[in-house]
Amino acid sequence: GARGSTGLLNMEGALVARDKVGIQDFVLLDETTETAFMENLKKRFDKDLIYTYIGALVVSVNPYKDLDIYNSNQMDLYMGVNFFELPPHIFALADTVYHAMMLELNNHFILISGESGAGKTEASKKILQYYAACSPETDLLTSVRDKMLMSNPVLEAFGNAKTLKNDNSSRFGKYMDIQFNKALGGHILNYLLEKSRVVHQNHGERNFHIFYQLVEGGEEDLLHQLGLERDCLYYNYLTQGECAIMSSINDKNDWKTVKNALKVIEVSESDRTDLFGVVASVLHLGNVEFDPDSRGNASLDNNTELRWLLGVNAQTLQEGLTYRKIRAQQDQVLSPFNIDHAIYVRDALAKAMYGRTFTWLVRQINESMENKDDTMKMVIGLLDIYGFEVFYVNSFEQFCINYCNEKLQQLFIQLTLKSEQEEYEAEGIEWEAVQFFNNKIICDLVEERHRGIISILDEECLRPGDATDLTFLERLEEKMGDHPHFVTHRLADITTRKTLDRGDFRLLHYAGEVTYCVVGKRDRHTQHTERLMGQSKNAIVREVFCNADADSRRRPETVATQFKSSLLKLTESLLAKDAWYVRCLKSNESKKPGVLDEALVRHQVKYLGLMEHLRVRRAGFAYRRRYEVFLQRYKALCPATWPHWLGLPMDGVQVLVQHLGYMPYEYKMGRTKIFIRHPKTLYATEDAFERCSNACCLLRTKAFQMDVAWKAAQARKEVERRDWAVKVIKKFINGFINRGDARSTDNSEYLAFVRQSYLNRLKLKLPQTVLDKTTWLTPPSVCQEASELLRKVYYRLMVRKYVRGISQQKKGQLQMKVVTSAIFKGKKDSYPQSITRSFLDTRIGEADINPKVLAKGTAVFSLQYSVPVVKYDRKGFKPRPRQILLTTSAAYLVEEAKIKQRVLYTSLKGISVSNLTDDIVVLHITCEDAKQKGDLVFQCDHLFEFLTKLSIHYRVSVINVLLNRFALLRSITIEIQSGKQGAVDFTTGPEPLVYKDKNGHLMVVRHPPPHTPYPLKSG
Repeated sequence: GARGSTGLLNMEGALVARDKVGIQDFVLLDETTETAFMENLKKRFDKDLIYTYIGALVVSVNPYKDLDIYNSNQMDLYMGVNFFELPPHIFALADTVYHAMMLELNNHFILISGESGAGKTEASKKILQYYAACSPETDLLTSVRDKMLMSNPVLEAFGNAKTLKNDNSSRFGKYMDIQFNKALGGHILNYLLEKSRVVHQNHGERNFHIFYQLVEGGEEDLLHQLGLERDCLYYNYLTQGECAIMSSINDKNDWKTVKNALKVIEVSESDRTDLFGVVASVLHLGNVEFDPDSRGNASLDNNTELRWLLGVNAQTLQEGLTYRKIRAQQDQVLSPFNIDHAIYVRDALAKAMYGRTFTWLVRQINESMENKDDTMKMVIGLLDIYGFEVFYVNSFEQFCINYCNEKLQQLFIQLTLKSEQEEYEAEGIEWEAVQFFNNKIICDLVEERHRGIISILDEECLRPGDATDLTFLERLEEKMGDHPHFVTHRLADITTRKTLDRGDFRLLHYAGEVTYCVVGKRDRHTQHTERLMGQSKNAIVREVFCNADADSRRRPETVATQFKSSLLKLTESLLAKDAWYVRCLKSNESKKPGVLDEALVRHQVKYLGLMEHLRVRRAGFAYRRRYEVFLQRYKALCPATWPHWLGLPMDGVQVLVQHLGYMPYEYKMGRTKIFIRHPKTLYATEDAFERCSNACCLLRTKAFQMDVAWKAAQARKEVERRDWAVKVIKKFINGFINRGDARSTDNSEYLAFVRQSYLNRLKLKLPQTVLDKTTWLTPPSVCQEASELLRKVYYRLMVRKYVRGISQQKKGQLQMKVVTSAIFKGKKDSYPQSITRSFLDTRIGEADINPKVLAKGTAVFSLQYSVPVVKYDRKGFKPRPRQILLTTSAAYLVEEAKIKQRVLYTSLKGISVSNLTDDIVVLHITCEDAKQKGDLVFQCDHLFEFLTKLSIHYRVSVINVLLNRFALLRSITIEIQSGKQGAVDFTTGPEPLVYKDKNGHLMVVRHPPPHTPYPLKSG
């Protein structure tokens, strides 16, 4: 609730201040007496703490002043917080109900009750504002939320009035379902509008607000159109209370609010015009006056007011107000009214017209607020209805209101006992029977079929003959003369009879005795004027009266029966939901801020059944909390649970209460909660916690002092460090400015920093291979000489490490690769692809060489290297698979078991290859006579390996590579035999080919190297 003087303390924390601000939950009172209850209530009220709990029920006392406890910060504070974690507040209840609905996925309702002026309407609006504030921000939700909020001023204008107790008293019961799912929506049911107020107001009271708002605030054009005067005193229905003009009520401003609200809830302009037309018609109807004719019957000589009545024919309406139609067989007979009956018919029509229009307006609001999402909706219901009423003269309205409260009290006790019993069963704790007053006997007295008061009233209203109010009372005495809760003047003893008039009966309600006057309870309604309204030009009136049927033989329901039926439906609806309660109390009759009239409040406490509820709630255990919450708060009181309990919370609480010395009868351990029987046990625990907290505060103070001293020392060190940093930065800046000068005191530290920084960066970015010549960091000028020296030393070191890490085999490979590079690098296109391929000792194992060849050559040569080749004949260039065997003195061309040709190394004139990617090798051989074979042409897949070994081991150094790279055709001349020449031509093309060309040459076609275009042929 209000912050008060203690700040935001949770329920347990506030116990230590109980002597000053009272106890936040009446359940924790030492004594459950009315005196203790009132003392606690007054103690809190004096500190502006207007909310107090009875378990989950909220008791609210109207302070008659504005308290700053409903702003957006307060809403944020209570969102998502445990119900008892913060001081009592209506926001805490609203938030708890919402989260219970979302968690359990079921429907809930909040019953707000109390007498007029207790703050029920304000409580309902605060809950509605809270739900509107916590809903997400979307265009659709904002629209629906605005409609829900703006429905209040409309309903207040048409359903609220100034009474002796309250300037804005709700004169109807309102039940609103707030619908939740993906969207927000609402639906309103209205109960028992006080229609009698339309035609009669007690002294000091006013009619419904809308009448005064229209007359005082309506635009001139609108008033002229409706035939109204801007003077409330001109209208009979507005002057009976003799307080039409009130300084505390601004009807002009309220009119603007209502007009804007009607637009927000999407009442069309034509409907708004018709709506104001109905209000104006009621005022005109109130000014219709009857005069007696010569026979004493009612006559209407001046019917000027009738022409403003909603487009109904004035003559026909005049007849309906002054005559009754009696059907005699096939004829109709007009029976004149006396003046009293005519006034009754006039007033009945005004009440019916206003009451049905109010119902139509509620229906329009519902259509506007409807949640059109078809998915399942969860609802929170808000029931705002008058509380129990006891006046000096109690009429039919008070009877219905008190019957409603009797029914709700029955529901209240039933649901409270049920929830208590369910909690005990869920926690595995034995339920103890609770003694309470069961008011079912009173509900049956009112509503029982054929025997209840309402049934008897129906019979008397509808039976033919001379039934009167007194005959109704006689029937009541016959039916229930022996009922213990019913008494009349005739049935009472001598003492009681003195307090009862002959037209009264008295009921003993749960809240006390109430005496009702039967005069006026037995209303007879006429349908004739209602049928006339069905012919109105006003669309609203025509719609709400369209059901009047002149030929209907159906027995009409009385107002009491209608109310009873709607109340039973409401009760069924509420029983299907989880219940929550707000009980509103009026602090004083004069609406003075800060004044608590104890007698008045005590009376309200009695008839709201608060003591009954407290006794039910306190019947077993006064306090219960979840183990986690209880342990978290009080764990400091036990060394075994402080600072952290590592086991189950239930076990921790058991250890804690045993340490605190709880007796077995003082508490029970449920499945998820601890139950403490007496408040004094909790008080002792909380007082111990307060003492412990004080001791902890001393420790925290000392710790704080030590922390301050430590932080001061650290701050001094920080100041010193910053001073040193300033000096270093200044030196750095000065050194940077003088960096180009000779070394001096001004720049020596900066230059040392530059050198150190360069070396640190260089250390992280050193080249990783000997071949990496680009990544060496560019040095600053002061380090150039040193950097160059370091670079040379570092590369020498890498070379040294690399050389030392080379194996003998790899060394041989590298030596051969060096020779290959010297011969072919930059000359033959396929050379780069050969670099990564290792050279082997031989390509043909001895097992793959024909043994006959080896046997022949054992004495002739020592085999050094062998490789398979494709040899091309000198005549026709036919390809032949062969083997070349290299020995220490000659190369042998072998075909299986035959040595086809021996080429002495001394007879080699040279070796030719092309610069393309082919593998063709030409061995040029000296031909001294015609019989000797000429040059040897063959294709070797291991060309580089073969020629490198030939070059190294056998001193063959004349290897010719064609270098005419851009010629269309390259050619190697070969000597086929002595005196006869041929040629091997090389070119590039899309497909590799070797064939004999038309010119007799051997044509070799190979792919060009990458990124090299094919040569263009001329012509």
